[in-house]
Amino acid sequence: MPKLFSDPEEIAEDIIREVGTDLMVGLPLGLGKANHVVNALYARAAADRSIKLTLFSALTLEKPRPSSLLERRFIGPVIDRLFGGYPDLTYANALHAGELPPNIRVIEFFFLAGKWLHVPYAQQHYISANYTHASSYLLTRGLNVVTQLVAKRVVEGVTRYSLSCNTDTTLDILHAREQGRASFKLIGQVNSELPFMPGPGDLPADEFSAVLDSPATDFPLFAPPAEPVSDTKYAIGLHAASLVPDGGTLQIGIGQVGDALAQGLIVRHRDNAQFGTIMKRLAPGIEQAHTGPFETGLYGVSEMLIEAFLGLIDAGVLKREVDGVTLHGAFFLGPKSLYRALREMPDEQLARIRMMPVSFTNELYGDEDAKRRARVGARFVNNAMMATLMGAAISDGLDDGQVVSGVGGQYNFVAQAFALQGARSILTLEATRQAGAKTHSNIRWSYGHETIPRHLRDVFVTEYGVADVRGRSDAETIAAMLQVTDSRFQDELTKIAKDAGKLPKAFEVPRAHRENFPERVTEALKPARETGLLPSFPFGTDFTEVEQRLIPALQLLREAQRTPLVLPGLLWQGMTQPPDASKRECLARLGLDRPTTFADRAYRALVNAALARSGKL
Repeated sequence: MPKLFSDPEEIAEDIIREVGTDLMVGLPLGLGKANHVVNALYARAAADRSIKLTLFSALTLEKPRPSSLLERRFIGPVIDRLFGGYPDLTYANALHAGELPPNIRVIEFFFLAGKWLHVPYAQQHYISANYTHASSYLLTRGLNVVTQLVAKRVVEGVTRYSLSCNTDTTLDILHAREQGRASFKLIGQVNSELPFMPGPGDLPADEFSAVLDSPATDFPLFAPPAEPVSDTKYAIGLHAASLVPDGGTLQIGIGQVGDALAQGLIVRHRDNAQFGTIMKRLAPGIEQAHTGPFETGLYGVSEMLIEAFLGLIDAGVLKREVDGVTLHGAFFLGPKSLYRALREMPDEQLARIRMMPVSFTNELYGDEDAKRRARVGARFVNNAMMATLMGAAISDGLDDGQVVSGVGGQYNFVAQAFALQGARSILTLEATRQAGAKTHSNIRWSYGHETIPRHLRDVFVTEYGVADVRGRSDAETIAAMLQVTDSRFQDELTKIAKDAGKLPKAFEVPRAHRENFPERVTEALKPARETGLLPSFPFGTDFTEVEQRLIPALQLLREAQRTPLVLPGLLWQGMTQPPDASKRECLARLGLDRPTTFADRAYRALVNAALARSGKL
């Protein structure tokens, strides 16, 4: 049986006593980190430079760090409400401050998106890795400790621990230990909010060397609130929803496109005629591949279990079973409602959701015949930042070497799409991005970095439609990509391709694709937005009603800052049009109901005007 501790310092001392002073510690990706244990080990190593501590991890979670005054006033109470009791990871704070002791190393293979840009230490110690290869890299480096947040259950006096949110790499390295290929101590920290998940991550107590279990070290789980789904994201999700066949298999990546895709599938199933109407407005004259309701239903196999999957189960879309299981996942992270739903789910329903090692979800090898039989009609939907006209995808980094996030499982799923008969890789991206006052195309002629090479080009989806480029020639691929490019950039990109000899000189973008503008997308979705078919928060949110009204207004102000000539008009409108009761409630939420300084009066006027304009969009 494991040693039981109630004091983090004592369990840290025990780990050092048992393992020694050269610690190679594996931390689960995202939610599953045993924060108190990790912080105690960090404190011991910081105090005693004879201890060598290496932390190998991914997706270090941190509370939001607002910058502007309005951001602080808006997000501050949200942080207190949702993250108030979440213990910061000491190593992350030290990295930001540039104060990591020389005897401590932090290595990550996936970053929280954009969090570690231009932080030299983090960038230098990043490992570019497929998710499925991370466990082998851990073992190669001499892993001797794994610390993990766990759920606890005692039945008839017998204690068991669930790996819950992170079966991903932990089950793979436990398998290596069983085979004699690894030797490490598994250390648990009990958390009362973690759902106890059935399946291979339900472990007997004797798998653990030590467990930290105390009310003093219990803490609320990290729960990022759902973000509102924009028109752009909904358009992308709806296009992707028309590519998913009934009876197929679904994987969804991280991000709001996943929510949009899931809601699109639900509308397609429950309000099929309305789905058809939406798609005719969004893509006039384009025949959709799959538009019918889900009679057989989908089976889910996804490294990340997002809340949208539960919505698909409730709606009767995700219902095709494989060995009694509707959804296989490898890790989860989401809002409080996700954790609560899993904790409170009836046992018979929870049994249809099975947490597995990432080698199961992301790869075909290992019982390959069974996986092939299960993963019919597979659609692997993942996000990219940019794409080239010839079909390469940029998802994890920039051309100057800076890493934005990581490869994660994207390459794994692209490879599966080519290995499975009838499967497709769907890479989604917004057609444009803002950089200051300037708009840039996310579809480029070329780029100095790529995540998915163009010889694995398959399906790309932007808000303007679908580019199916698998097996297409370079000219055919370029033509298809131009059709989903924002029309403000089509001529320039066409000229570059022609000058390079990759397009015929007589080529022109078809007339049907020359109206690729954001306004057309907004107008196409407007009826469905107004009738509630495409809500901003399709699966609920932890934001209050007042905060939900403030979000689009603050987004409008952020966009206005990129075009300074707009700000005087907003300021005048806000000063000359007194706020009504609803707007006063929003202003009070930001502490602007009784401004005393000139700055506060200006912010009050700007927010007042932004609320008026965003309410009319």
